[in-house]
Amino acid sequence: MLKAHEGVQVDIIDRLPTPFGLVRSGVAPDHPETKIVVNQFSRVAANARCSFFGNVTLGSDVSLAELRGTYDVVVLAYGAESDRSFGIPGENLRGIHSAREFVWWYNGHPDMHNLVPDLQNTDSAVVLGQGNVALDVARILLRCTTKLASTDIAGHALDALKSSTIRKVYLVGRRGPVQAACTAKELREILGLQNVHVCIKEGDLATSPADKEEMRNSRIKRRVHELLSKAATMHKEKNSNDQKELHFVFFRKPTRFLPSEGGSTVGAVELEKTLLKDDAVTGNQVAVGTGEFEDLKCGLVLKSIGYKSLPTEGLPFDNYKGVVPNLRGRVLSSESETTTVEAGLYVVGWLKRGPTGIVATNLHCAEETVASILEDDRNGVFMAPSDSRRQGRKGLLEILEQKNARYVPFDGWEKINSEEKIAGQLKNKPREKITTWDELLKAANGG
Repeated sequence: MLKAHEGVQVDIIDRLPTPFGLVRSGVAPDHPETKIVVNQFSRVAANARCSFFGNVTLGSDVSLAELRGTYDVVVLAYGAESDRSFGIPGENLRGIHSAREFVWWYNGHPDMHNLVPDLQNTDSAVVLGQGNVALDVARILLRCTTKLASTDIAGHALDALKSSTIRKVYLVGRRGPVQAACTAKELREILGLQNVHVCIKEGDLATSPADKEEMRNSRIKRRVHELLSKAATMHKEKNSNDQKELHFVFFRKPTRFLPSEGGSTVGAVELEKTLLKDDAVTGNQVAVGTGEFEDLKCGLVLKSIGYKSLPTEGLPFDNYKGVVPNLRGRVLSSESETTTVEAGLYVVGWLKRGPTGIVATNLHCAEETVASILEDDRNGVFMAPSDSRRQGRKGLLEILEQKNARYVPFDGWEKINSEEKIAGQLKNKPREKITTWDELLKAANGG
């Protein structure tokens, strides 16, 4: 936006005292190359026409209505901070967490500082899902901690993983290997982990005519199946008893979580065997239950079945799809019989299209929304009489002052950044993340 319009001023409002969203709290610590994009984000934030307001919560510190009354353009980019659930018995047992919670925990997100996943009273963990996030959490559980020690993983997570007794991780999917939602890059990485034996039933790799058609139409699906087939051939026997185990479990869906002998902690997942049938409506192959069940014992379950966006007051929201209705980023309202565009209100990222894609996907998504804003500007959508021009940054500062909201500016983040890097140097890490709200705010104030 700053590149495209020389007269624009951009204010970035974030619930956290730290910027960069998923790059800081979502990208795995052993993927430093993905985090390089932070350098570009920092250059944007240093622009004189850009300001950062951290530690400001939409809804309590400032409402959407207040923002729309203060700015010509409001772009919502708050992503997906909740989780989908199975809605099956036993889902509230201890030892069951969403993958998002686990990712935030090992990445030092302050909301998950007090999460204590039990990694010491079981040798088996079940990850429900086979997408990239599922592979991330499985890889962190299995990777040698000496490799993780030189990353920016949160200190409390590294300590817990060092004493972990988990030796087996099961990646469970409702459908087959052709339908696995991961990318070849992520799959190749986890299949190449040192001292990890990969277990795949060769029978699961058999392909139907419908599977073959899917692979013909998708290079990614074809490559994923090739990698899994190669791994099944290479890992037929364990090299040593010291090896950890990664099990790919296909054609299974969870039907309930079973308690351990103690009664309050998960002890197993009941799985129903599935088979694939064509869906006449979507044309996709869907998993249907066969009525055959089996129990998979474990002491830790991580649910990786999708993130979920949440609505905020005054925002049109599709609860079924979990996104904001939009036309190329323009927010649409359907309160009356006709759909109308909410002038000046836009959406981008996961809130716009759902929780899918990588950093590059979000870039293209943002470009589309910015193009819509620029088009609307050329068409005079934001023109207003001189006596009713919106106050912008000045108005936001007044709102925050009235509500006694203590915001963190970008130089406050730079103080946090400096403190984390100094602490990291002492441990041969890129940074030692500050992981509590109080300590983050203290660091932002220079104390």
